[in-house]
Amino acid sequence: MNNIYALIDRLIEISIKNRLIYPMDKIYTRNRILALLKLDSYEPSESKLHYNLQETLNEILKYSVEMGIIENYLYEKDILSSKIMNAFLNIPSAINEEFYRRYSSSPKEATNYFYNLSQNSNYIRTDRIKKNISYKTSSKYGDLDITINLSKPEKDPKQIAKERLKVSVKYPACPLCIENEGYEGSLNHPDRANHRMIRLNVNNKNWYFQYSPYSYYNEHCIVLLKEHNPMKISKDTFKNLLEFVKQFPHYFLGSNADIPIVGGSILSHEHYQGGCYEFPMEKAQDEYKFNLTKFPYLNFSIINWPLSVIRIKGENTEDIIEAATLIFNNWKTYNDKKREIIAFTGEENHNTVTPIARYKNGLYEMDIVLRNNRTSDEHPLGIFHPHEDVHHIKKENIGLIEVMGLAVLPGRLLNELREIEDFILNKTNSVKDYHLPFAKELKEKYNKEKSPDSFIKEEVGLKFARVLEDAGVFKRDEFGQQGFKKFIKELNK
Repeated sequence: MNNIYALIDRLIEISIKNRLIYPMDKIYTRNRILALLKLDSYEPSESKLHYNLQETLNEILKYSVEMGIIENYLYEKDILSSKIMNAFLNIPSAINEEFYRRYSSSPKEATNYFYNLSQNSNYIRTDRIKKNISYKTSSKYGDLDITINLSKPEKDPKQIAKERLKVSVKYPACPLCIENEGYEGSLNHPDRANHRMIRLNVNNKNWYFQYSPYSYYNEHCIVLLKEHNPMKISKDTFKNLLEFVKQFPHYFLGSNADIPIVGGSILSHEHYQGGCYEFPMEKAQDEYKFNLTKFPYLNFSIINWPLSVIRIKGENTEDIIEAATLIFNNWKTYNDKKREIIAFTGEENHNTVTPIARYKNGLYEMDIVLRNNRTSDEHPLGIFHPHEDVHHIKKENIGLIEVMGLAVLPGRLLNELREIEDFILNKTNSVKDYHLPFAKELKEKYNKEKSPDSFIKEEVGLKFARVLEDAGVFKRDEFGQQGFKKFIKELNK
């Protein structure tokens, strides 16, 4: 086993290089780490290690398990590693002060500082994110992004058993709340000792800005309301998104829908997601341009995208907010029974939107994605949700990230797609039952012009395009687009 003192020295060396601490902080920080590892002395080591940050932490965690400092559970290792990295981090007020000092020069400089800090402190789990399988695949809507999510490690069965016995604690109230900042973590709540948030004023309310620990794209950030209030799309949503983009014009910001099935995984806390990334939907071209008489200085279009999207462009954000509110209010109560769009069942509303804001080529843009969460006997998980024949690829909610053209597919697919490849190449006759129709279809289709791996990746991309088409309220055929234009006409009444 590596000398623990050499590992501590290496961790300090890396953190000085990454500018988490200064050389004069070396002894203080070392002593804080010694205390966490139950060591009451230090011996200089002659060993020179060349591990990176994650490798060094992993070796320290191995030592901690072997010495009985922690048990060999994932959550205990994560908690200790976050506590160790917290020794290198300043308190929130100092980090916010540095963020805004840099912001006065450039918003991009400020976010670069905070993003690097979040990576160098191991809050953003770059080692786990690297395990994801990511690629682009072509479709009639342009290139789509595909990610097989392998970043969240599987829990040990013993840990799962312990979680079932653990009494639920309502602090922090959810994984997003401000109370997560610096929270040690527990058996059933993630480690957040090395977590920091930037304070924002958006639309005269207090918000917090952080990065996602498991980023799906570049600078994947989360903006959350101070209060633990549920998600709610309203005129304020459009104001909030555009106000943030004004403050950080190099970032987009979008909101998940606010109702089940079409909403995100956390509907209990008002929050948005953004980042410095150009999603496939952003590149989608105008397909049908139209005017709204109340807003002569704005440009409107339906874009070439599998979901039903209205794009608004203009210089004046107040006009965009009013136009988005008009579209949303009309959609909330809109019915088109021929196309299975019904706004209410009793008091339960079904129509909402997924809005996304950005600043591009000197104009502000707002994409309004029309959503409906109604279910039926034929489609019990949702009429405008991935249908059963694509559940073998994607069964989960189509949230903001998927709406914009990035598939977050389950980790199980990694091995299952290898089985399908073996099936195509006649190396096996065995595939999962739910993949069998897909595997047979691909076997007939495969002509060896491409590698089997490339061929399967492309076919998965086409399935994802189908997933998005299922989520579109106005289908891509002539009947569906006639319905979309009929709704557009209603907006001018």
